[in-house]
Amino acid sequence: MPTINRVCEYLEAFTLEKESQLSLVDKKTMKTCIERLNLGEISANLFINEFWTSRQRQTASIQEISYRACFKPQLPRFFIELLTKPGETVYDPFAGRGTTALEAALLGRNPVSNDINPLSKILTEPRLYPPSINDIRKRLFEMPFRDVDNEDIDLSMFYHPQTETELLALRNYLIERQNNKTADATDRWIRMVATNRLTGHSKGFFSVYTMPPNQAVSAERQKKINTKRNQKPEYRNVRTLIIRKSTQLLRNLTAAELNRLLEAAAKAVFLEKDASETREIPAESISLTVTSPPFLDIVQYSTDNWLRCWFNNINMQEIEKKLIMASSLRDWALVMRLVFKELYRITRPGGWVAFEVGEVRSGKINLEDTIIPLGLQRGFECAGVVVNRQDFTKTSNIWGIKNNRSGTNSNRIVLFRKPGHF
Repeated sequence: MPTINRVCEYLEAFTLEKESQLSLVDKKTMKTCIERLNLGEISANLFINEFWTSRQRQTASIQEISYRACFKPQLPRFFIELLTKPGETVYDPFAGRGTTALEAALLGRNPVSNDINPLSKILTEPRLYPPSINDIRKRLFEMPFRDVDNEDIDLSMFYHPQTETELLALRNYLIERQNNKTADATDRWIRMVATNRLTGHSKGFFSVYTMPPNQAVSAERQKKINTKRNQKPEYRNVRTLIIRKSTQLLRNLTAAELNRLLEAAAKAVFLEKDASETREIPAESISLTVTSPPFLDIVQYSTDNWLRCWFNNINMQEIEKKLIMASSLRDWALVMRLVFKELYRITRPGGWVAFEVGEVRSGKINLEDTIIPLGLQRGFECAGVVVNRQDFTKTSNIWGIKNNRSGTNSNRIVLFRKPGHF
């Protein structure tokens, strides 16, 4: 495992080299420097640079699953390659769509994934066992897509009647297979893709035009969207769209990457626990944690995912009771303090934690100011804050984060190391 000094030297050298390559025009928009962050008696290195790019085409296509408040695959890849070796274990306690787990597997590491929301496992685990397109097509046409009455919920504002019939038949089939414990990797893959295609803003989704696919509006809100846009749900062929999305997800997966996914799948661990209570993970077993925790009460996960919960027969109210929805920085810090206690227990000596934070509440709160002291109190060393900045053209203002000032996009990651040698 690299030492904290060697990692700091690398980040410093990387930053200075990049800065020397920038033109005077670039330097006005791309802040690239090394600073000191002072938090009272605590100080830390602040490395600002374009350490990785977020261009989607430069990632594995199998990562292209939408989920609210997720980071790009390049973020965990940077730290996995820098701080671990093949065969070591990489963990994400707030796994979301499984970005860290998938990158770890693709790079020959062993993934451990945890998220209290069961949707995380539904979206992540099937991608470690990707079936062939022929298997997916064969299974879809074996399914009985007969007429099904929907007496539980009105979805007419989202779906054409025939699309809704096909979707209900698929849902019933998958739930029955799950309950009978006969679901296999192909079934789970189809469920994952269908869950991702429920609603969106293009003809690649089952629904009429609505919000982006990482959140579902309420039925009443969708009615207003339909009225405003003068739109009615058109027929979308469920089988066709699942096959199309599957083809997209598998389009650039190499034979070597497929083998690494399958090898990782045999050792992968998926938990649905409170991130502060993961006793299933042995002490001192994790080489690297890369994660992005819930940021205060900005993102309403259960509300955004209500339709995904319905499709997968998940009790949304039960999920909402368990999710971290801290409304104040103090409450959020109390939760994170317990998480860091658990992270220290499971991290091996010399192991690392890359903890993404953000500028929430319109930039008024920098969460590293809270996270650095918490990590130090638990016994970690702080290598500093890594700020990845780059040119970014797509407008984004998620969770109240002003991350496009001056045409740039940024990630802020606090980097910790557990003292000792393994």
